[in-house]
Amino acid sequence: MTHWFHRNPLKATAPVSFNYYGVATTPAATKICNDLRLSRSRLLELFTDLSCNPDMMKNATDSYFSLLKGFIVSLDDSSQDSKLRYIQNFKWTDTLQGQVPSAQQDAVFELISMGFNVALWYTKYASRLAGKEDITEDEAKDVHRSMKIAAGIFKHLKESHIPKLITPVEKGRDLEARLIDSYVIQCQAEAQEVTIARAIELKHNPGLIAALAYETANFYQRADQMLSSLDPAYTTKWRKYLQLKSCFYMAYAYCYHGQTLLAGDKCGEAIRSLQESEKFFAKAEALCKEYGETKGPGTTAKPSGHLFFRKLGTLVKNTLEKCQRENGFMLNQNQRRK
Repeated sequence: MTHWFHRNPLKATAPVSFNYYGVATTPAATKICNDLRLSRSRLLELFTDLSCNPDMMKNATDSYFSLLKGFIVSLDDSSQDSKLRYIQNFKWTDTLQGQVPSAQQDAVFELISMGFNVALWYTKYASRLAGKEDITEDEAKDVHRSMKIAAGIFKHLKESHIPKLITPVEKGRDLEARLIDSYVIQCQAEAQEVTIARAIELKHNPGLIAALAYETANFYQRADQMLSSLDPAYTTKWRKYLQLKSCFYMAYAYCYHGQTLLAGDKCGEAIRSLQESEKFFAKAEALCKEYGETKGPGTTAKPSGHLFFRKLGTLVKNTLEKCQRENGFMLNQNQRRK
């Protein structure tokens, strides 16, 4: 299983010292502030550390968020906010709009922004694993698990934390619902790609593979539609990826549906299904070229040269030729009977 996934860049942030002279007046309070600064720095370092694994990320995340929680939740567990919630200003850039930062004097904004990066890290970790040529079954499970964790984090931020922000979410930026939903659906689609690869490897029923591929294509189409009303200057490259993956899995769906029809001696229908598969593969190929030529945030790659893409092209071609041979054979048999 060798996959290729588009990834948007991580959010960047300004350093935070957590020095509160006159507020943190005891050694214990000073230690907490120092631990906050160190745990934040450690977490930020891990985002770009290629040796980092999910256990390391979870430990670093728990360490920082457990301390940050004291700036958000009142110590008496009441519904009141912590008195420290608005004491510190936090600055974060956007995954799509680059170097222009957003700033809010709100610890909830910090929680959401850092959580967003944690989710992105899980998608990037999954992408690195899935890109290996000799991926093991355990690694495939890790890819699937990481995608599910990322989707869960994005969904949790949208439902439980973003509504608590005092400052309204800026349109077209990371925390807007349309963008969050696109990230969630993309994670679901990519997790399902792993399921499809496993089903193909285990030679499951072609009808099942076709159904999974069709559902995956629809996931990508939905994610693309979520971005359709946003500024093309920031979303075009991402949308090209979603569109090419949608066409790619529609080609898969028609290809495996054709195999099901062929097994039922419906050669004519199988040929038509494979011809549809060819059309979608050609669309995906054109979109691959457009993706490679499009400037914008995200991965620089030539997906049409990637192994996952080339393998499908060969499969479609060989399956169509098999359908045509079978159809010719059946026609000859019918003519002999006459």
